[in-house]
Amino acid sequence: MDIMLNLKNEPLARSLRVERKTGRRFLTALLRDGQAHSVPLAFYPTLARATPAQLRNFRSIGPGVGFHWPDLDFDLSVRGLVEG
Repeated sequence: MDIMLNLKNEPLARSLRVERKTGRRFLTALLRDGQAHSVPLAFYPTLARATPAQLRNFRSIGPGVGFHWPDLDFDLSVRGLVEG
């Protein structure tokens, strides 16, 4: 059975990075439409406790619908990041 995903209205990420601003760490996603969304890394305790090496070891899920950190067994959807 083939499953067709309708991604027309789904926010898709082009890239993801951890940034330090005003002494706090933020997770910043650059979306394919050019928008950037940043949230405090503290919003995601699993990521906040991760080592720098663990944070860098992630992969994009599908065409940018989310991210997966295999060392942490953690997934984050772009929609979840954008909508909080």
